[in-house]
Amino acid sequence: QVQLVESGGGLVQPGGSLRLSCAASGRTFSNYAMGWFRQAPGKERESVAAISRGGRRIYYIDSVKGRFTISRDNAKNTVYLQMNSLKPEDTAVYYCAADAWGLGSLTISDYNYWGQGTQVTVSS
Repeated sequence: QVQLVESGGGLVQPGGSLRLSCAASGRTFSNYAMGWFRQAPGKERESVAAISRGGRRIYYIDSVKGRFTISRDNAKNTVYLQMNSLKPEDTAVYYCAADAWGLGSLTISDYNYWGQGTQVTVSS
């Protein structure tokens, strides 16, 4: 089992930045690929970014490329999502998740463990 706790969400104006963190506990964090996902009201959950267990493979959905950066610190058991140039359409609950295969993927069904989510609201 891996327990995941997200933090760092909040209200930000369009064009602003936020940094989300996801702290992991339980099994060895470095064995897992990690992903960030989001779900807006009335919409299905979608992938945002993923990083392999060693951090060498990174994936983004097209709508966040150049604005969001995923990273991980295996010594701190934490994965981050730096979000810049935020837009109102980025408003959602953001979740982190762990993939036991470790390769990194934007496929939601590959992920075994999920956090409770943190709200990000982009509004003026």
